[in-house]
Amino acid sequence: MTFKGGIHPDYNKKTSAKPIEVAKLPEKIILPLQQHIGCEAAPIVKVGDLVKTGQLVAEAKVTCSANIHSSISGTVKAIEKLPHPTSGIPTQSIVIESDDKDTKIDMKELKESGYNKLPAKKLLELIQSAGIVGMGGACFPTHVKLSPPKDKPIDTLIINGAECEPYLTTDHRMMVEKTEQIIEGIKIIKKILNPKHIIIGIEKNKPDAIKEMEMAVLDTGIRVIPLAVKYPQGAEKMLIYSLTKRKVPAGGLPMDVGCVVQNIGTTFAIYEAVAKSKPLYERIITVTGKVTEPKNLLVRNGTSVEDLIKQVGGYYGTPKKILNGGPMMGIAMPNDSLPITKGTSGILVFNKDDIQEARMPIECIRCGKCVKDCPMDLCPSLIAKYSEKAKFKKAEEFFAMDCIECGCCSFNCPSHIPLLHWIRQAKNMVSKDKKKTVCQDECN
Repeated sequence: MTFKGGIHPDYNKKTSAKPIEVAKLPEKIILPLQQHIGCEAAPIVKVGDLVKTGQLVAEAKVTCSANIHSSISGTVKAIEKLPHPTSGIPTQSIVIESDDKDTKIDMKELKESGYNKLPAKKLLELIQSAGIVGMGGACFPTHVKLSPPKDKPIDTLIINGAECEPYLTTDHRMMVEKTEQIIEGIKIIKKILNPKHIIIGIEKNKPDAIKEMEMAVLDTGIRVIPLAVKYPQGAEKMLIYSLTKRKVPAGGLPMDVGCVVQNIGTTFAIYEAVAKSKPLYERIITVTGKVTEPKNLLVRNGTSVEDLIKQVGGYYGTPKKILNGGPMMGIAMPNDSLPITKGTSGILVFNKDDIQEARMPIECIRCGKCVKDCPMDLCPSLIAKYSEKAKFKKAEEFFAMDCIECGCCSFNCPSHIPLLHWIRQAKNMVSKDKKKTVCQDECN
């Protein structure tokens, strides 16, 4: 149960046995209004307003966007452009100061018998209202993903429990500790999509999670399938091929082969939105690496990295690099004052001794390792060379846009060529030249 290509980095999942702890309430939060793919949400509060935990503070004005809710109760102190935690680009953000009361909005709980009677349309409305996005990192608005066009019937729902990124263990712990809620979330998705097959894919290095999920799906028709341990097993297209042997076409989407893939965290958030009327204002993340006591924490959105580091006992040594996410696909952060968002799966700290300084790249030696390792059957060295020469149209002709940015090519390059960075440049330049997307058209 695997795919062609991929690599085997050190996994370092030392927090896999650490139970989830509830993080302390932050004194202040920063909520970027761009926490999802699509158009930025629009603020519906103003400076000086009092807000409650779970209150809508920024509204999606178009379909491809997502609502944003306050994760604390308190006072809106500012609405201004602040550095985004993943891009660094100044982004409109809402700053809220806590009143230490954590006064929540009215969130009515529904029993299983109650939400099972709701029609698919109502379930989608609840998911959209809660501002749920893909929590595996893609941040695609979930209500859009669960609304495939009629000419793209979905026969297979895949729940992604692979969590192949090194160091991160949030999905692992959720499958062990939140098993029943995840299964209920799957049932809700099933009612929306009505698939014939439901598969939960979990890498074999999580035997306790596999055991818990197998026990929970008895007599439900849901299958749990253990997967080979290989990065990037959790990437959508790799996961689909591993479990179904269906290959998503170049430029295509999972729905083109009758599949929808949902992350474990997203599935849990769907359950909470429908059963508890709870918006997505907090999530579980792994704080690990060179910190005193690595943990899995339930954290309020907008909490600063600095606050989280204090809650794991502080830095262990002098930090050299802080990543938002894992070591393969995470984004380096300029400082620890930036907040976590809906898409933050972990905070990873490295010291100087952990990091190999960038070496001067040499000419490609045509060894073919990048081609062998690429799970998408691309030729990374050729795409990167076209990008380096600013021949972006040629890079596109060699399927640069199908790169999933997993970093396998750069990981093993003996010439130390920053292949992924060149490919990202090509993708960015090609995207700028293309016509406006449906989301951009809606914004206009």
